[in-house]
Amino acid sequence: MPISKALLDDFHKRREVALAGGGKAKIQARHEKGLLTARERLEHLFQPGTFMEMGLHAQHSCTQFGMADKSMPCDGVITGVGYVDGRPVAAFSQDFTVGGGALGRIHAKKICDLMEYAVNAGIPVIGINDSGGARIQEGEDSLSGYGQVFFRNVLLSGVVPQISIIAGPCAGGAAYSPALTDFIIMTRKNANMFICGPDVIKAATGATVTMEEIGSAEAHATVSGNIHFVAEDDQHAIQIARKLLSFLPTNNVVDPPHILSEKLDLSSIPAFNELVPEDPKVPLDVYNVIQLLVDDGDFFEVQRDFARNIVVGFCRIQGIVTGIIANQPCVKAGTLDIDASDKGARFIRFCNIFNIPIVNLVDVPGFLPGVNQERGGIIRHGAKMLFAYAAATVPKITVIMRKAYGGAYLAMCSADLGADFVFAWPTAEIAVMGAEGAVNILFKKEIAEAPDPKAKAAELTAEYRARFASPYAAASKAMITDVIEPSETRAKVALALRNTLSKRETRPPKKHGNIPL
Repeated sequence: MPISKALLDDFHKRREVALAGGGKAKIQARHEKGLLTARERLEHLFQPGTFMEMGLHAQHSCTQFGMADKSMPCDGVITGVGYVDGRPVAAFSQDFTVGGGALGRIHAKKICDLMEYAVNAGIPVIGINDSGGARIQEGEDSLSGYGQVFFRNVLLSGVVPQISIIAGPCAGGAAYSPALTDFIIMTRKNANMFICGPDVIKAATGATVTMEEIGSAEAHATVSGNIHFVAEDDQHAIQIARKLLSFLPTNNVVDPPHILSEKLDLSSIPAFNELVPEDPKVPLDVYNVIQLLVDDGDFFEVQRDFARNIVVGFCRIQGIVTGIIANQPCVKAGTLDIDASDKGARFIRFCNIFNIPIVNLVDVPGFLPGVNQERGGIIRHGAKMLFAYAAATVPKITVIMRKAYGGAYLAMCSADLGADFVFAWPTAEIAVMGAEGAVNILFKKEIAEAPDPKAKAAELTAEYRARFASPYAAASKAMITDVIEPSETRAKVALALRNTLSKRETRPPKKHGNIPL
């Protein structure tokens, strides 16, 4: 017997109401601001026709404070799974047109159900945040909902990639869920993220601040380091998410999406030789090295505007998905400081979780000296780099281009920290400190008593550099794998990556190490 017309009409009416969100007027208001709706964001993310929604008809049953007769289509959040470039991905998108996207019990349950499905299926999660915060009418149920979401963020951490897009307000406790994910993308306009807003700060401390100073994408990208990418608008944010996914495995037990169909090219690239300045005091722009090293110059940088003295990001090197960590001598001489250490350690640990090999490009004179650094805990923060590299079991290839001094030499993944291959250019210097400083300490009296102190210092510096700081001195002690011509860098690194793809390393059984947070 065919289904009745009445039932079909009711079915279509209910679906139409759910799909309409907050209604035409609110949707039009968003479009006038240049914003996409929650559904449109998911339509841009997924391949056409692949989105399978979960919980279309779920919504609150709250009877308090005038909520009894209030319709909340989809309870202000759209959840489901679909395909991105042929791979399954789970996603939720908060709907600001429905109750300001505020989180209540059912809203949280939908997100938690999606995350539980994702961890069981072993697929990435993308969360698009656009919410006024907790649904006040639901009181402690809203707080409980946030706690349940946070718990699952941690449960999924290290199992499947988690990406957050901040496309609207994300305030108070709501900000902690994105902070628990792997990467945060934030739109430059119409979005903000903070724990305490300007009014609360004014009331509590008397300080007058603007939202731009504390909650904008610019502030988080350059000062706090809370976010990883800045997008110009909703569409750009989704493009960034799709690009990021193209480098990531579906989960922690499969390999990244390497492309190994092409034959390995071991030809030299003479342009590498031309990058090295004749004067060792002239900085080497590491971006030029990266452009020659990676396939088609396609380097996807992470946290570009934060701690710019270290550069991190994803690429492919002859088809192999790789994480790049590089000192940038053009900023703070490439020294490691508190922020650079945090940025580097976090990226190392992400790569290790998801089986992504790491290539380190080293030109580091040491840790940044200064009272603020010492009082700010540079010892603790610098130790994060040491911990992260030593704990990482993925392939680790290090190229020492020029300076590699003191503890920073170790902190950039020396052989002692577990590097599988360490290559050095002939311009490399590996020592406790720079040759000039060492000579001034070791031969201070001899230089002072010489007829020509300046000439004597230069002579001793050259001798010290040749005997104790040259890459050949390190090679003679088996501290590096080989001294290579810069033009060989891409070929050597690519071959090393291929040779370590099958690497398996076991460690003593334990819950986890105690990284110096």
